[in-house]
Amino acid sequence: MTERALGQSGLSIRPFVLGGNVFGMTAGREASFAVLDRFVERGGGMVDTADVYSAWVPGHKGGESESMMGAWLKESGARDRILVATKVGMMPGGLQPDRIRDAVKGSLDRLGVDTIDLYFAHKDDPDVPLDEVLGAFAELMDAGTVRAIGASNYSADRLAEALRVSDEKRLPRFTVMQPELNLLDRAQYEGALQQLCVDQGLGVVTYFSLASGYLSGKYRGVDDLGKSPRGARVKPYMEGKGPAVLAVMDRIAAETGATLSQIALAWVAAQPGVTAPIASATSIEQLDEILGSEAVVLNDGQLAALSDAGS
Repeated sequence: MTERALGQSGLSIRPFVLGGNVFGMTAGREASFAVLDRFVERGGGMVDTADVYSAWVPGHKGGESESMMGAWLKESGARDRILVATKVGMMPGGLQPDRIRDAVKGSLDRLGVDTIDLYFAHKDDPDVPLDEVLGAFAELMDAGTVRAIGASNYSADRLAEALRVSDEKRLPRFTVMQPELNLLDRAQYEGALQQLCVDQGLGVVTYFSLASGYLSGKYRGVDDLGKSPRGARVKPYMEGKGPAVLAVMDRIAAETGATLSQIALAWVAAQPGVTAPIASATSIEQLDEILGSEAVVLNDGQLAALSDAGS
């Protein structure tokens, strides 16, 4: 599989990133290790996690995903075969420079690595001047503990301002953006942010690429909502454009032989500016299916039909 340059980060990846949010949450040690082993076996390139995963679960405090990945990295010896992306900014303290300095130490310790390949500001922190945020990231890059930096959940205006501050003050630039994007949730990326990423040459990796699993076709009616803990999150899709999108996906699945998950990810990967979608798996079978999206090529008519159904 041909790799794509991840913007100007100096990194390159396949057009699929494995989401680590489930590790230590809905995927225990055995399942997490099996998925990660299979991902490396199949030549997967980047795993995306965050220090906040999975602080929202009762009894968790954050860092569970990083700890699970760290245990796997130690046991597998696969550090030189995988790129690790993680994030800071969702926990108390936001993007205060001292918080960034403390957070990266915690992430490095849990992951058991010396260097984080890609470190994201998980969300904008308007209470902290951008030059202070970027200055803290500069320290980490100068120390060799972070190779490249990215931004997640930034508006087009704030991302543009951050890039301007980087250029004016000779601070490191965000070279990767991580927005929400799927066939049914397009407002955050499409438009000004997408154009900015294209114009500035940023890499783009997208989260919620399967709309919390709705685009897998698993949830066709209200009786399906109890199939997983995420069921309540997909109900709004059923009441909106979701059924129309699934109908078009069903037709394309019949034409191509691809599964709905593969079609949803292939659509994301084909959008202007996008380097790769992010998706997670709790089993080898799920991983094999979604990795199959890399081989799915949708024609112009199919892409247009999908876009029109979800617009």
